[in-house]
Amino acid sequence: MPHNHNGSTQPGNRVASAGAQNSGSQSNGARSNAILNTLSESQLAQLLPRLKIVELELGHVLYEPEQTIDYVYFPTAGIISLLALFEDGDTVEAGVIGAEGMLGTPVVLGAKTTPHQALVQATGQAMRMSVHDLNGEVEKDGWLLKSMLRYTNAMFIQVAQTAACNRLHTIEQRLARWLLLTHDRVQRDEVLLTQEFLSRMLGVRRAGVSVAANNLKQAGAIDYRRGNVIVVDRQRLEQTSCECYEAVKQEYDRYLDT
Repeated sequence: MPHNHNGSTQPGNRVASAGAQNSGSQSNGARSNAILNTLSESQLAQLLPRLKIVELELGHVLYEPEQTIDYVYFPTAGIISLLALFEDGDTVEAGVIGAEGMLGTPVVLGAKTTPHQALVQATGQAMRMSVHDLNGEVEKDGWLLKSMLRYTNAMFIQVAQTAACNRLHTIEQRLARWLLLTHDRVQRDEVLLTQEFLSRMLGVRRAGVSVAANNLKQAGAIDYRRGNVIVVDRQRLEQTSCECYEAVKQEYDRYLDT
């Protein structure tokens, strides 16, 4: 994967443009993102010329670890995963981002890089803005910064809770938690997910994912076939999950209610 974020081969440029959009459709699309939706009509109108609608394509890498962040993304649909990468090639998901937030919180806090890889987990769209433009807008209007900081706090809690969950809870509990977080964001029951992909997200061997998924299937919580996972009984999935899902959900509910 190319690491340069400034040339034509940068990961961000592998995200295809959604095409020409008029200001009305751009505004409606932006309102699908919780951070952008906190802005007034005049504030959003000022921001729109600096926002570009891009497609989030499954499996595409938007950030590489320790590379300069040149763009931030405000998803309006789809999911982006933050992955911790290890020297032996193993990975584990540290956090998940949907239309409730943004990719690029480190720059909000003054950082220029992130230790995580950002990988598109579910297809969708996002509003992309250059960090240069974002910094300029933040200097002119404090409301956008306030909204991004509220989200950053919720995201920090999710990352911390995920770290604790990965250390203390069973693969089955963690898989249930992960599926619930994904289900909340894609808002559909069927999701394209292979066991190999799930093993990367959870940081466990495929055999462990296979056993955990089969247990959830036998319990009637999910079904899976041909790389697709189907949530059959969400209540059973919630009962199987550890308390980490509810802790993260409650924090995001508080953030979204403010």
